[in-house]
Amino acid sequence: MRRPPPLPAPETSGAASKRTSRSWDEPRSWGDARSRDDGATVPASHESLGEDASVVPAPSEAQPSPRGEPAVDEAATPERGEDQTAPDAAPRRTGIRDVWRAARARRRALRREVRRFTVRSRRRRLVWLVSSAAVLMLIVGSVGAAYSPLFAVERIEVVGTASLPATTVEEALTGQIGTPLPLVDASAVKAALVAFPLVESYTLEARPPHDLVVRIVERTPIGVIQTDAGWTLVDAAGVALETSPNPPDGRPILEIAGGTTSGAFESAGLVMRALPEAIATQVARIAATTRDDVTLTLASGAQVVWGAVEETALKAVNLDRAMAARPGMSVYDVSSPASVVVR
Repeated sequence: MRRPPPLPAPETSGAASKRTSRSWDEPRSWGDARSRDDGATVPASHESLGEDASVVPAPSEAQPSPRGEPAVDEAATPERGEDQTAPDAAPRRTGIRDVWRAARARRRALRREVRRFTVRSRRRRLVWLVSSAAVLMLIVGSVGAAYSPLFAVERIEVVGTASLPATTVEEALTGQIGTPLPLVDASAVKAALVAFPLVESYTLEARPPHDLVVRIVERTPIGVIQTDAGWTLVDAAGVALETSPNPPDGRPILEIAGGTTSGAFESAGLVMRALPEAIATQVARIAATTRDDVTLTLASGAQVVWGAVEETALKAVNLDRAMAARPGMSVYDVSSPASVVVR
């Protein structure tokens, strides 16, 4: 606790008057004091009195009040605003817990600053994550719905058949009813359609939610060939379509040297597939001894000398024009496309 400054020494009348006149001329500063070697404090104002001025040390006891009031020990009264804590109280030591708390507070402040400066990037990341999650959920939901009974096969439609009854094919594929469209067994469908020789190729088409479309390309019969079992209807590839004891009406008879595996049969098949529909229906017999010797006999008895299979499309056009220009002739020779002979 700071001690109050000592009281000034009593002065003589001359010095007092001189001191009074001096106090009016310049302000008095009680705080300006100087310490002496003997420990007494000398106010700065005493320096102006000269060396004769004596200094009275600070009294150790409180002075009595002139009005008879009890004396107050000013030294024992703390000044206003002064810390009243005991001077001998030791400061609290810093422990590990204090260090840990300070580090945690620092980390929290750092995280707050990082969050404050990364608001836009975090928003963009959130939008991206939400969008990705929505797309992923949509894909998963679509795949799950496609493989669920919601898209099961309930109706089978067969298109593209002419000679083959469509209902017969639909009945053969009834095993796929109730199967989800993505899980339709292509191997089972193929095994069912192999039983129909007229089916040359097919494609499957799914029409959600419940339709399965089977598009069939039938084989084109070119005629009948005599075998040990009877008369067999074959296509251009030599595939047997059906067999009957008698030649069917409207189908040309094939007289091919070497059978269905020979080059002559291949040439006869190419010629029949190149003919216009109006002429193909008039063919009653096809004869071929070699690959380059194909002859057609029409229902009217007229013969068409075809020759080799080269330039088949041009020969078919020339034959159509010759028959239209000169109908009822007995021979139409188109073996040389550049010069058609009619007789």
